[in-house]
Amino acid sequence: MNTISSGKNDLREILDKDSGRVRAIGGGPKFTEFYHPDIKVIIRKFIEDSSYGDPNKTMIWTNVSLRKIAAKLFSEYGIKLHHTTVGSIVEGLGYNLHANAKMLQNGKPHPDRNAQFEFINAKATEFIEIGEPVISVDTKKKELIGNFKNNGREYRKIGDARKVLDHDFPISELGKVAPYGIYNLNNNTGFVNLGTSHDTAEFAVESISRWWDCVGKNTFPNATKLFVTCDCGGSNGYRLKLWKYQLFQLAKKIGLDIHVSHFPQGTSKWNKVEHRLFCFISKNWQGKPLIDIQTVINLISSTTTKNNLSVICVRDDNVYELSKKVSNDDFNSIPLVKIPPFGDWNYIIQVSRSHHTQYTDHDNK
Repeated sequence: MNTISSGKNDLREILDKDSGRVRAIGGGPKFTEFYHPDIKVIIRKFIEDSSYGDPNKTMIWTNVSLRKIAAKLFSEYGIKLHHTTVGSIVEGLGYNLHANAKMLQNGKPHPDRNAQFEFINAKATEFIEIGEPVISVDTKKKELIGNFKNNGREYRKIGDARKVLDHDFPISELGKVAPYGIYNLNNNTGFVNLGTSHDTAEFAVESISRWWDCVGKNTFPNATKLFVTCDCGGSNGYRLKLWKYQLFQLAKKIGLDIHVSHFPQGTSKWNKVEHRLFCFISKNWQGKPLIDIQTVINLISSTTTKNNLSVICVRDDNVYELSKKVSNDDFNSIPLVKIPPFGDWNYIIQVSRSHHTQYTDHDNK
């Protein structure tokens, strides 16, 4: 490449000395905008009604076909463009072609939704800028272990489709697994604790603890606090006393204040762990039956992306009890500080100070 560039420069110097040019100034093919100066305005008008976006991202998405846009340009304006040219213009406008995405909330959105998004974004940015760890956590859907069909396709020889069981009846001796994911926003890394028992708050915090022991304490040796973002429900729900109590035990163990923010109800798809870790795990194992737990571990651990995502997966054979209760005395011992104005969603397990603000939780039954 350097040799070619050097040759081009030498040729250019010779031509300039002889006042000769291979092509006149301004020669060559013109950009589409030269012939149609308002092409971007027209295309934006076509797709703006079908656009949607993620409040956590700057990227805008559209589900309009590039060929349909090209056909509409010709039928309504007489502008004939190839769909690939349309695609370049669309991407230049900040759009990206996507399949349907589960982003619309079923029911009336919470009135404080956008404010909470902004709070989470601002706090995560602040933590990352000063080098403090930020993680997004959640449990991926439980997966049956066995030779069952897994959605998606894989490359195989013609006529050699993989044969799987015709019904997805659970096999008791194989059971299910619950992958609890931790996505670290600081460095695009994932950690999955693969549970073989129940998905409880105790399991959720144990997963975070394993991430810290395996990855966090080595990656962030000077950390003084940890920011955890998670959904409002499930094993890390904001109403769960056991979730907060177990976080308190973890905070004491690792010596860090733990800051927690929950995404509003019905907005779990905005959680980073969903679209930066879980979706790529699903893509990596598509079409491959999860015949045993080691296969699941191998497939999760081999997940990567063009942005160099790396994932560690460990097996958790602990047994987690369902409906485990926390006494009022134990709960009231938690040094938990609410962060206004949305104190139910944002709070700190503050082990670095001896005093704390009393917290009154919602009834948890």
